Amino acid sequence: MYERNYYDPIEVASRAEIGILQAERLRQTLERVYAHVPAYRRKFDEAGVKPSDFRTLGDLAKFPFTSKADLRENYPFGLFAVPREKLARIHASSGTTGQPTVVGYTKADIDTWANVIARNLYSCGVRPGMLVHIAFGYGLFTGGLGMHYGAERLGCTVVPVSGGMTKRQVQLILDFKPDVILATPSYLLVILDEFKARGIDPKSTSLKIAVCGAESWTYAMRDEIEQAFGIHAADTYGLSEVIGPGVASECIETKDGLHIWEDHFYPEIIDPVSGEVLPDGEQGELVFTSLTKEGMPVMRYRTRDLSRLLPGTARSMRRMEKVIGRTDDMMIVRGVNVFPTQIEEQILRCSGLSPHYQIELRRDGRLDVVKLLVEARPEATDDSVREGSAQMLMAHIRNSIGIGVEVDVADPGKIERSAGKARRVVDLRSKP
Repeated sequence: MYERNYYDPIEVASRAEIGILQAERLRQTLERVYAHVPAYRRKFDEAGVKPSDFRTLGDLAKFPFTSKADLRENYPFGLFAVPREKLARIHASSGTTGQPTVVGYTKADIDTWANVIARNLYSCGVRPGMLVHIAFGYGLFTGGLGMHYGAERLGCTVVPVSGGMTKRQVQLILDFKPDVILATPSYLLVILDEFKARGIDPKSTSLKIAVCGAESWTYAMRDEIEQAFGIHAADTYGLSEVIGPGVASECIETKDGLHIWEDHFYPEIIDPVSGEVLPDGEQGELVFTSLTKEGMPVMRYRTRDLSRLLPGTARSMRRMEKVIGRTDDMMIVRGVNVFPTQIEEQILRCSGLSPHYQIELRRDGRLDVVKLLVEARPEATDDSVREGSAQMLMAHIRNSIGIGVEVDVADPGKIERSAGKARRVVDLRSKP
């Protein structure tokens, strides 16, 4: 259906060409942060390294990591590499779990960001002239504005709806007839529910492509979205600390992982405990170094996302496997490491259950207890069907993950909905 062509020729450059470009840009970035960011100069000096110690790509492992704690310790502007008045824009996290993390962009950074987002969208099958409905949140969150600038750069017509007001979202889709929708996968399911509540077949809409990101989602979730809407759904990856959305994207020709735009972002996989760099193909924590950012370059930023690096397929640039979870959303239940995406996969194996769920953790004496609240599908109204679905889900989780769970099958609409990232885990265990 889709031709194999590219937004930017660098996407299909040889690995040797990509490596030469990365090495030169890394050298320049190391020199820039050492000269202009006192916090990085201190970190380098404490680690006993200088920019001159970088000679090959492998030498990057000599340099210290950056973490979210570094951004919070240098709040708000301590990691900027240019004077504040040289910045064109500032974004920030919500700060709901602590000090917000602040990121800054020069005019050139905004231009780079628009280009990599345009590249993302093009690889997902979006083409100039398409009408793009953006249901990512705008404001300090990087999702909405990042996607907006990229879609405009690609030559699309943009409808900047933002998140929330789901009834209005559906009405605008019906009235404006967009080709593409951009949203978190969990919010796309909320929109899907609204179509069904209004008795409208989602397959009857004009939508052809969904580009989803900002949270982990499984291939089973993709199947749910694609089959319900009759569209292609592609994954995109990014994080504010590196640039925002636009770091990597699936290609609609293959949908086999996300190609990283390696001319702008240098990826590594490390052991989350030791920090040792792992070879391509091994699973670990993703680390990114920005190669072209002026306002706030980040060096070896620990994303806490778990994935692995794979050779390119539809593009020359390496792929990252779909993120399976984060080091900080991993649940340890009676000694077993569990990720919400593993639970999600098992829910979607049960035909009577919807993809809306929440995991509650509590402690009974010394034992961890997992209660899984999941919604029945609207057609699964019979109590015996619901009980059968609950028993099936408990068996799937016990056999595939190795933990016992309590399952409560609720009526449709009972689980809290979000216009942004879904809250999947509620941990009620008291901290020692």
